[in-house]
Amino acid sequence: MAESPAPGPFVITASQARRIWLRAQRLDVPASFGAGAGATLAAIEHLGYVQIDTIHVIERCHHQILCTRIPAYRREHLHQAQAIDKSVFEYWTHALAYVPTRDLRYFRRAMVSGWRRHSGWFGTVTATDVRKVLARIRRDGPLSIRDIDDDELIEKTHDWASRKPSKRALQAAFFQGRLVVSERRGMVKTYELTDRHFGWEKPPAAAAEREIAAYLLDRALGSQGLVSLDSICHLDAPRKPAVRRLIGQRVRAGALHPVTFDGAGKTAYWAAPQALAEVPPVADTIVHILSPFDPLVIQRRRLAQFFGYEHRFEAYVPKAKRQFGYFAQPVLVGDEIVAAIDLKADRVRGRLLVQQWSWIGRQPRRQLTPPIEEALHRFERFQLARGA
Repeated sequence: MAESPAPGPFVITASQARRIWLRAQRLDVPASFGAGAGATLAAIEHLGYVQIDTIHVIERCHHQILCTRIPAYRREHLHQAQAIDKSVFEYWTHALAYVPTRDLRYFRRAMVSGWRRHSGWFGTVTATDVRKVLARIRRDGPLSIRDIDDDELIEKTHDWASRKPSKRALQAAFFQGRLVVSERRGMVKTYELTDRHFGWEKPPAAAAEREIAAYLLDRALGSQGLVSLDSICHLDAPRKPAVRRLIGQRVRAGALHPVTFDGAGKTAYWAAPQALAEVPPVADTIVHILSPFDPLVIQRRRLAQFFGYEHRFEAYVPKAKRQFGYFAQPVLVGDEIVAAIDLKADRVRGRLLVQQWSWIGRQPRRQLTPPIEEALHRFERFQLARGA
């Protein structure tokens, strides 16, 4: 265990900090969640959420995030969890994501009132518009936007808004918790009445704000190991004061310890005593090709503090100004990010194309290239498997 004179923070090395985070992310050992459909639910429950994104230059990020941690992952496992077992649902965390159904009560408050922060996407949707689409689904069953062909297109009021009024009404009802995405085929969503989908007589009670603060802290401790206020409340600044108070209470109770490491700068970090008791090793033979939306990458300031690597998401950067490429994937070898590889799927020819390979780490490149190439071949096999 790291040692530090009281009452100051525990001082650990940057390598120890990385290994604690990698253990929490289950990226330090292969197949830590096992195999089969149950592994998908176990991974989402442990991570707290898995982000969804529309970019499809390679496999969509939610499938890649799960495949990274579950070598035997199959896309139908996620479909089973969402549409059949109903053990996960879609909702907004810091972005649209798959969330364990067991945690739904922590999102009920956002559904009841917090949805208004997304109202710019709905444009001029009225309560009558929402009632109309709910009545149609109640009468005719689950509905996708492709089932609606009688809309008159209107101008967008937001970059992410739809020109179809009915889609805006579907989105409004979704954020209000009145509709749920009952299944997803690619990026085509089918909506169902939430109560009917889950078989509720009445929805679960919304968690109190103090319960939500504890949920956010515990979720971060489980999936990050070392936590900061920013990492706990990622893009959720209004909840920082409550989480800060809870951290203080747990520090005074000895349930959390302040931690610092080279690279942390002025950012305050905390960890549970058990996370510091035995820092696990990470095999330097483990290689992961990481999605830019992977939980290890998405908080880029945190990534830079731990790994000394500043990831650039350049999909919306002009080509001449890109450093790593349109959709660069950080490459994790052991506990270091050693490269960023811009990938593109050639689905017609059945190939995964390397558009650009940028070295980051200091390790000998000749030794790193073969294991990275093998990881790329594994990802190519998954990427281009039937049903992709």
